[in-house]
Amino acid sequence: MRLTTTLAASAALAVSGFAANAGGLSDEVMEAPVVAVEPAPPAGTSISPTFVILGVLAALLIAAAVNES
Repeated sequence: MRLTTTLAASAALAVSGFAANAGGLSDEVMEAPVVAVEPAPPAGTSISPTFVILGVLAALLIAAAVNES
């Protein structure tokens, strides 16, 4: 009976030892850090809205001056 308990205890220790080293003893694999790249802002318009408004006002003033003559 004493031999059986000794064998059972040694088998339990052996199994727990294998389970503790199941992942292996090699170094951890370090992954490269993830770098978030922000998207580029959308390209602006080639003509400023202020110039468009000034151009329309100038066209209206010219049209009004031509119609008065």
